[in-house]
Formats: sequence, C-alpha cells, structure tokens
Amino acid sequence: MKKRGTGMACFFYGTGYGNGFPDVSTATVEIHDDGTATIHTGAVDCGQGSNTVLAQIAAAELGVPYTWVTVISADTDTTPDAGTTAATRQTYASGNAVQMACRQARETLFEYTRTLLGVNTVAGLVAREGVIYVKSYPAKQIPYPDAATRARLAGYRLVGQGSFVTHTTAVDRETGQGAPYWPYAFGTQIAEVEVDTETGQVQVLKLVAAHDVGRAVNRQGVEGQIAGGIGQGVGMALLEKVHLQEGRIVNNSFSTYLIPTTMDMPEVEPLIVESYEPTGPFGAKGVGEPATIPTVPAVINAIHNAVGVRITELPVTPEKILAGLKEKKV
Repeated sequence: MKKRGTGMACFFYGTGYGNGFPDVSTATVEIHDDGTATIHTGAVDCGQGSNTVLAQIAAAELGVPYTWVTVISADTDTTPDAGTTAATRQTYASGNAVQMACRQARETLFEYTRTLLGVNTVAGLVAREGVIYVKSYPAKQIPYPDAATRARLAGYRLVGQGSFVTHTTAVDRETGQGAPYWPYAFGTQIAEVEVDTETGQVQVLKLVAAHDVGRAVNRQGVEGQIAGGIGQGVGMALLEKVHLQEGRIVNNSFSTYLIPTTMDMPEVEPLIVESYEPTGPFGAKGVGEPATIPTVPAVINAIHNAVGVRITELPVTPEKILAGLKEKKV
C-alpha cells in the first residue's frame, strides 16, 4: 500500500563567516573608452552564477547594458581577494564590493560629465542603458562612450575599488550575547512524499520552497539555486552515506555512492520572498546553503505524517522504514 504525507520545516541561517571573524571582499572596476567596463574579483563561480550576478550589479550601478560588462574572476595573478565561495556570501559580500567599486568609478566619470551637461553636482546626473543625462532634464544627455573617452583625454582615471567588510561581532562567552551573523536568511519548505508500506520505498513528489532572499538579482538563478539545493537535500535524506572501513571510504565512486538523478527529483515550486536587505547590494542577500537546510526535516516530517514512523538516522532507507513499521505494529 502506498501512503502519502506532507511535512514542513522552517529555518533561519546566518550568511558569511560570522562570529566576528573578518569577512572581507574586494573588487576593482575600470570603465573603458567605449563605455564598457571590466570587473576584477576573486570570487569563484563554481556553478552558482556569481559572475552573472556581479555583472548585473555592476551594470545597474554604472548605468550601462549588462552586455557591456566583463567579469574577470578567481585569477590569483590579477584579481583582488574576495574570500571563499562559501557561507552563502558571494552575492552579498562581493556584490557589495563590486557596487562600491562601480560607484567610485561612476562618480569620477560624473564629476567630469557634469561640466559638459552644465549641472552643479554629480547628484544631478543619471546613467541608464549607456546614456548619461540630466535628472531634471532627460533630453540633455551624452552617450556613455563619448563621456568616457572625453574624460580620459581630460586626464580622468575611470577606475574604482571597493572593499566590503560584513558587520558581525563575536558572541560573548559569558552571556551568549552578540551579533555573530549578518544578514540572516529565512525560509520554509513543505514536502509531499509517497511511502510504499510493502517495500519501504520513499518517493518525494513535490517540494514547495519559500525563501527570503532579500532582492532577487537574478530570479532564474535563484530558482536554480533552490532546485539544486533541494536536490542535495533529497540525496541527504534518502540516498547519500559515506561508508568507512578501517578509516577508509569504501564507496568512493558514483557506482557505490548514490546521489539523486533527474528521476529522483520532485516537482519543485519555488516561492521567492523579496524582503529587501538594506545592507545588501540593491537589497540582495543569498540563497546557497539555505536552499538545502530545510529539505531533510521537511521530508522526514512528511514520512512521519504518511506512515507514523519517525526516522532519526540518515539516510532514510527502505530497511529503516520497514523496521519502523514492524516496531509500530508490535
């Protein structure tokens, strides 16, 4: 007999290194004569899409099309240190660094351009889609490439550097008080599973995942992160286990260490909650590890809801389900 159940899990998770540990990210930018820009950052894009996000942040801050931005990343010979790609921090930490660097370079360009357009301060200018114009009189404008070329010929160096340090404090050992992380991610996942009471097999049918990501800089990327995190969570819940024998891993290949395939993936319904984080780049936070955290408890709770068996050791194998059902009958 197959029985269905639903389970929910909620979480909060601090991004960055935390607990007062220095968490610093640095980036540089140069605006070229043709209006394009090159970003240098040590942030490693290992598939999560940070290069894309950093290019989007730079384009928005500079006021140029996304295609005008080139990101050079993770080159220890040419890029400044941006910290590790870990702790769900690169969008937040390196995103802030890139935004700061771009703002500095843009302000230098604006300082020259304001004299061309006849405004008193750089605050009177706006840049959008490769055009710089007067905020109160948009018809008065100059193309970005023209302004950049003329500024350079006038002796202006259109470069910027930004270093962002996350603001955390170590927890007091006596009182337990402090602000060990900032910002925090929040979310809830609801799992629907189907449990075969004859074989003990569990199939995760659907996961609804609501995640507070601050502002979603790249919505498709956020949805991909959520789906990928859930895939890892399903693997942790039902399949993955390292087997050791005399201190050596004996299932050290994909033929013996089981991970989810596309056939094991449930339907994923991502619900992106945009709360706007005031300390983040354009309000963004992160969604890397948070996408995985609530999946396992949501699945475990759904299994309990379906067959009344509470599993306390991972992964949830058919043998454990059958043993739980047998003990329940006894």
